[in-house]
Amino acid sequence: MKLKTLFLLLSLLFIVFNCSNNIDYSEAFKNETSGSYLYHYDDLIEVYYENNTLFLNWRGGKIKPVALDTNEFFVADMYKKFRFVQHPETKERYLSAISEENENQITYDYLKVPEGYKTPSAHLKEGNYDKALAGYLEIKKQDSTSIFINEREFNSMGYQHIRKHEYAKAIEILKINAALHPESANVYDSLGEAYLLHGDSLQAYTNYKKTLEINSQNRRAKEFVNAYIADSNE
Repeated sequence: MKLKTLFLLLSLLFIVFNCSNNIDYSEAFKNETSGSYLYHYDDLIEVYYENNTLFLNWRGGKIKPVALDTNEFFVADMYKKFRFVQHPETKERYLSAISEENENQITYDYLKVPEGYKTPSAHLKEGNYDKALAGYLEIKKQDSTSIFINEREFNSMGYQHIRKHEYAKAIEILKINAALHPESANVYDSLGEAYLLHGDSLQAYTNYKKTLEINSQNRRAKEFVNAYIADSNE
């Protein structure tokens, strides 16, 4: 960015920042726009007001946007301008990112979700594993390469619980990973290990066997499956 352009931008932000506290939001407007907006599949923007000042909560940080007018604000952390809009047909509310090329264009970018809505990761954190899985499967349906369903990340979470001897939690997380990545030998290997440490040799055998069906060269799985069959035949 050229120095002159940067200077003009900073000057503009200084002016609007000093004017932003003069905006008087009506109670109706605040009620209509307050709430959570779905920024990404597993990421919410919370909009709220304190003493007639607009705030956002995004990724754990409290953000005070620069209010440009009643229904337009700039978020430096995202380097984006936004406005609140309502879809004329569905009547659903959105945060609309304002295009630099065409500021009059209305887009419906970030849907306002119902009160109490939770992302898959929020369900996972609270131990609502079935709801978490349902959410992650929906993400996979929309984008099978999404970073929110990364196999290694789930595997790492599972092993974090294993290291803490929280085997039941590890199993639930690794079960989600297996459901999301059923063609991976590694997810069943990890799940088999978690079951084994938890003392469930039958489920360990079942998952190690699935590992071998995908990767017959997995030594640990092969040794356990052979030992389990030998013990069963005695």
